[in-house]
Amino acid sequence: MPRIRREAATLVYKGWSTRKVARHFGFSQSVIVKWFKKSKRYGYHSIPTQSSRPKHHPKELKSSVVKKIIALRLKTRRTSEVVHRTLLNQGVHVSLNSVRRTIDRHGLMKKRSQWKRFHPHVDRPIPLKAGNLVQLDTIHRMIDEKKRLYVFVALDVYSRWVYAWASEKMNGAISLRFIHEAQSHAPFKFKMLQSDHGPEFGRWFVSQVQKSHRYTRIGKPNDNAHIERFNRTLQEECLDKVSNDVVEINCALRKYLRYYNYRRLHLGISLQVPMQLITKRFQAIG
Repeated sequence: MPRIRREAATLVYKGWSTRKVARHFGFSQSVIVKWFKKSKRYGYHSIPTQSSRPKHHPKELKSSVVKKIIALRLKTRRTSEVVHRTLLNQGVHVSLNSVRRTIDRHGLMKKRSQWKRFHPHVDRPIPLKAGNLVQLDTIHRMIDEKKRLYVFVALDVYSRWVYAWASEKMNGAISLRFIHEAQSHAPFKFKMLQSDHGPEFGRWFVSQVQKSHRYTRIGKPNDNAHIERFNRTLQEECLDKVSNDVVEINCALRKYLRYYNYRRLHLGISLQVPMQLITKRFQAIG
């Protein structure tokens, strides 16, 4: 139909009368007149079919209620359930579904990103020895409004051994290089890597890393709880004390990681240090 409307309007432009065009296509003359008027707005493009959805409904929400829903959503930044309960407390009786539809209709509903791809589930291994599960993450450090620095971090869940490295850029190739650097410094082999759905850990990275890999659940940062907690420690004890120069950050990281892996006591591993735990494991195997 959009194409037929365009062709009918084109014939009118060529000099055909609207009555002749109506007989040619089998429509009423009034319809051809409407199409011709719309063609002045769309030009030589197909004239789309407009929605037949009614503009009003006898049971629609009052405009005053809609304004209250939108105002509460913008003010509180809370979920539909919170907005609904607040309205009830104010004596405004409206259903929860109506609140949700209103928020969604005005573009205020936070939805799952269309760029988040589905990843098949991979069972989480039990970290019984070093390397069984190594968590990955990236710290974003703001330099100004448009520029950032990135600190790549890898943490072994069993021993709490960590490696970190700063970069001015963030992509799959740099993530792959970071993993190779971390593996060369680690006294054990990485068997399973775990990361979030960041672009630096995308499909290309997984295909090139040549190690088992699993993703955390979307919106569940607690799946990477160990490395998320270490990121806070790293920022408080190291990164907050240095400038935004990558070379200086990497120098500070090398010093701090030697202290962290060889001397700093950890409550999570019974007040031991990571290398002490790794050494005990190797002695037990030997």
